[in-house]
Amino acid sequence: MSTPTSSRLRIGIGGMAIESSQFCPHRSAYDDFRVTRGRALLDRYTWTRPDSDPAGLVEWVPLVHAVAVPGGPVESAAYDRIKDELTGRIRETGPLDGLVYDIHGAMSVVGLDDAEADLTAAVRAATGPGTLISASMDPHGNVSRRFAEHLDLLTAHRMAPHEDAWETRERAARKLVERLVRGLGRPYRAWVQIPVLLPGEKTSTRLEPAASLYGRLASVEALDGVVDAAIWVGYAWADEARCRAAVVVTADDPELALAQAGSLARAYWDARRDFVFAGPTGDADTCIARAVASSARPFLISDSGDNPTAGGAGDLAYMLGRLLADEDLSSGRVTALHPGITDPEAVAVCCAAGVSAEVTLSVGGRFSAGTGPHAAPYVLTGTVTAVDEPAGPDSGAPGGSPAHDGGGRSAAVTCGGVTVVLTERRKPFHTRADFGVLDPLAYDLVVVKIGYLEPELYEMAADWLLALTPGGVDQDLLRLGHHRVRRPLYPFDDEGFEEPELHPVLL
Repeated sequence: MSTPTSSRLRIGIGGMAIESSQFCPHRSAYDDFRVTRGRALLDRYTWTRPDSDPAGLVEWVPLVHAVAVPGGPVESAAYDRIKDELTGRIRETGPLDGLVYDIHGAMSVVGLDDAEADLTAAVRAATGPGTLISASMDPHGNVSRRFAEHLDLLTAHRMAPHEDAWETRERAARKLVERLVRGLGRPYRAWVQIPVLLPGEKTSTRLEPAASLYGRLASVEALDGVVDAAIWVGYAWADEARCRAAVVVTADDPELALAQAGSLARAYWDARRDFVFAGPTGDADTCIARAVASSARPFLISDSGDNPTAGGAGDLAYMLGRLLADEDLSSGRVTALHPGITDPEAVAVCCAAGVSAEVTLSVGGRFSAGTGPHAAPYVLTGTVTAVDEPAGPDSGAPGGSPAHDGGGRSAAVTCGGVTVVLTERRKPFHTRADFGVLDPLAYDLVVVKIGYLEPELYEMAADWLLALTPGGVDQDLLRLGHHRVRRPLYPFDDEGFEEPELHPVLL
């Protein structure tokens, strides 16, 4: 493609992003997605503003973007509806020079084995072969060959927690524009999968070996002839052949791409046993006992097995039961704040009763009931200490979180020293603002449904523990029951595992 002279580049923006645990009984419906179009879609990104393109080289074409809080697999009707709108808008808008493809990479859809490959094939069919597609992804996505072969550029975040998520999207857009403006066409992509599948909580870039592995990527990208370098951890809570780590090095020099991809893949494989959890761990009772005995305040505990931002249902009352089984907490000698269990029925009762009312509730298990003893509802008697009833519909701020991340209505109920936050919709608690009127610093313990701590929680914590609790995103992968992943695969197979052939191929 030649450098444009009289006409601007037409670059579309669109995608579909969700992380879906196939071990989670929740199903993600259309209403779980925040669907953005038109000017609102362009406003998600800083680099679509006129002052970011003073030469007026690009006409950004908003298509449709759908993003949801992680959860269970997407209902097929919801997936088809979003896919049809995305591909339909691509066809309706006319020829595109490029497409910024904003996805996650760990979407599961009921009835599909490789949802991103299916979606991307449809997108490629809609754009035609002449459009350069640049994908921005999460490193916890899966990169199958079926998926990657439809893309021209693909990159992923280089930090976990993902403090560089918006920087990654900008990099995907910038690399695309650079190639189109310079008329460089399609680069080579050296792709290789690595037979390792680890939970994100073991691959935080705060620690080695992930810090060094991901730290290499910028230097690889800086090599003459290289366009981008990326490592994907894969998504551990899906059960598909594509679920494993991967490396892609994108370059104009094919031999350089192959050499660098092979080197990164070998380093990842060699370090597989060195990955450790992002913090000290224990079962629920051990973590609670250690937190109660500690003088560090607030002491944070991650209820990691039911983490809704990794794909957990967010409705398990298991940790609530363990907190109230502790005598210091049940008596009120020690206080704890435990957000947020998804239970719309319990929230409705609390809102009707009002603040200061005594209530008896059956809490939890709204999605997960019947999936095991850890999913049983907990009968809670306590006092409603706060209610939050938003005046309008939930909304996600531009550039922010998915639809309904406000959780709809919520209520806090206190029993002994434990205050539990019940939410109408599945909701993460990552920032101080997520806690609303409740001050997490006023409690001895804060027990959040999360894995590794997001930055604001990390700064808040005087100390913390990662509780290895049960749920749809159980950190103990071996007890989940994977049976469709491609074997051998570490850590499912270890002793006697033959050295894999880590030979990248050019796409």
